[in-house]
Amino acid sequence: MENILLVSGTRPEIIKLAPVYHALRSAPWTRVRWLHTGQHGEMAQQILSCFDITPDISLPRSGTSLSDFSAGCRRALDMVMAREPWTSVVVQGDTESAFLGALAGFYNRIPVAHVEAGLRTYNLEAPFPEEGLRQMIGRLTRFHFAPTERAHSALVSEGIPAKDIWITGNTAVDAQEWSCAHKGVRRQIEGGGHLLVTVHRRESWGDQLKQICHAIAEVAALHPELDVLFPVHLNPVVQAPVHSILGDCPNVRLTAPMNYLAMQQALVDAWLVLTDSGGLQEEAPTFGVPLLVLREETERPEAVEAGCAALVGTGRAKIVAHIERLWNDPPAYRDMQRVGNPFGDGTASQRIVSTLERHLAKKETRAFVAA
Repeated sequence: MENILLVSGTRPEIIKLAPVYHALRSAPWTRVRWLHTGQHGEMAQQILSCFDITPDISLPRSGTSLSDFSAGCRRALDMVMAREPWTSVVVQGDTESAFLGALAGFYNRIPVAHVEAGLRTYNLEAPFPEEGLRQMIGRLTRFHFAPTERAHSALVSEGIPAKDIWITGNTAVDAQEWSCAHKGVRRQIEGGGHLLVTVHRRESWGDQLKQICHAIAEVAALHPELDVLFPVHLNPVVQAPVHSILGDCPNVRLTAPMNYLAMQQALVDAWLVLTDSGGLQEEAPTFGVPLLVLREETERPEAVEAGCAALVGTGRAKIVAHIERLWNDPPAYRDMQRVGNPFGDGTASQRIVSTLERHLAKKETRAFVAA
């Protein structure tokens, strides 16, 4: 029986590891344990409950700063990894928790499996600090689960042996299919739907966020019949300009952040998505919802290249122009709507589990663990 540890700490990690966890739990060859680092607290617990997951191990968070959290988490992870003969440690994405899980696995000579490996902008400032973290995780990983051909190519170009990389698709699509099948997510409104907006990234703060808000206010004024739904991040740096600029717009609804299932429902009921989120770039195409990316560059260019998303930046005029084009050009809108999801077909988790099953019992893996 192979002993696998899943490490997560934030909302996106939970979403993308949940289908892997459920697939591993149903596999007879492995015993899987879910570890929550405590990086996100109440928000993480909400997402875990959406996927019917109770962590087997929950670490208490050390301090409020990222450096205090990192130091305490690393010590606690070392203790957990020393307690049992783990066959592999699985991390996802590019968070501090993912990096710490990979680093602790590396130091304890436990093979690291990286879900969503190979995403790159090669700009350490955008997104910050995620780009640096995922590059560092890549240097420590044994099993690289790349979601797309582009991610595979990036890893090969960095010197990762092709035999250690598997193209799986993105588990975000698996999570969506799970939520539709188990939680009843389906379109509930008639007509075109609302404009769904999310903004949270550090690089969007300041003048860029004000530009985005003024663009939304302009579109809302031009189209009073269009409902705008904007779940607002709790950070005061985001709250203040959003409420100042959009608080009095009658057709703009500002809400608290949504849990995963509520966001999926908002997404399936949307006409268009306006976001700087990486996850929504992967999720919107599943429901055939066109998406405008509020960033200057993206590590998920597949959606832009496929035609279901457009990179529009944070300038007011450009954002308004793109929305107006889709509003006034139904054929262009339908072209984006019909592309499908370039990130996966909903079977990524099964590919990951099958790969782990084939390789974890090999002699070279055992030798690595025992070295």
